[in-house]
Amino acid sequence: MYIDPKLIKQMPKTDLHCHLDGSLRIDTVLDLAKKQKVELPTTDRKALKKLLVPGLKCKSLVEYLRPFDITLSVMQEAEALYRTAFELAEDAAKENVWYLEVRYSPVLHTKKGMRLTEIVDAVLAGLKDAEKKYHIKTGVIICGMRNINPETSLILAELATAYKNQGVVAFDLAGAEENYPAKHHREAFYLILNNNINCTAHAGEAYGPESIHQAIHYCGAHRIGHGTRLKEDGDLLNYVNDHRIPLEICLTSNIQTKAATSYEAHPLKFYYDYGLRVTINTDNRLISDTTVTKELHLAAKYADWNMNDLKNVIVAGFKSAFMPMREKAIMLNMVNAELEKY
Repeated sequence: MYIDPKLIKQMPKTDLHCHLDGSLRIDTVLDLAKKQKVELPTTDRKALKKLLVPGLKCKSLVEYLRPFDITLSVMQEAEALYRTAFELAEDAAKENVWYLEVRYSPVLHTKKGMRLTEIVDAVLAGLKDAEKKYHIKTGVIICGMRNINPETSLILAELATAYKNQGVVAFDLAGAEENYPAKHHREAFYLILNNNINCTAHAGEAYGPESIHQAIHYCGAHRIGHGTRLKEDGDLLNYVNDHRIPLEICLTSNIQTKAATSYEAHPLKFYYDYGLRVTINTDNRLISDTTVTKELHLAAKYADWNMNDLKNVIVAGFKSAFMPMREKAIMLNMVNAELEKY
């Protein structure tokens, strides 16, 4: 069913899976590079866009990750982190995202000697100032990296623990999936779970359902990032469904990384029809050239949703948010009242 993107844009929304270093504005990349005297592959806006936005013809996850070298090169100073965080929340607020969770790995921003605490403080300050200016609530998810090492993940888990109730709402495991099992990072997750902190994990994107199994049973993940390959294991699929473990679906990026061959072949429709709790997210606004509005529009089109289905998925996003139950209940009441208009 066709649902007008203008209507979707007006509706309250969440973005639960959004990487800070993949969601910059191109003009900001150019401006920061100029200010910091960072050499970019090109300073021509059009040519830079080609490098940063690989499009649907992207051949693999490796190719999809290349632009991060460019974005991260200008995100090594506190001022840059403040600005990119503020602008991301601003961009989200302008399309009526009411709740945004921003994830990133602080260790990727230490090339100029910034301390991990300075990095977290800069991002939180940017988000908080955006909250004051716009109708949006935000939270930070700190990412451990599968492909760095478990020791670093533990340090990042300690960082997330220190910033609990100060803007950090969860811990995540990101980075290359294949050959880097989630179970190697168990210690980091034990620390997180023992401190009653939420956690999610990228799983079932570039590797099979075994990766999702480890994320849930070894790491205690409360949500799954992507989960595209969950359909290959019926038993695990039913476990995820029975325990209402939300899937953070990112349609466009899944096509680009080849986690799915096309929008038509993406398992989203099957997951939703079967009753799984699916949420729709951007992953990387810049690199996937997308917004939550665009992603929901594509989801409605390819999963053949009517307005009721769309509202269900929007509400699922708010239900799956890593926020305290009382705050969530208040926000859900406001969301449901707003959705009655459509």
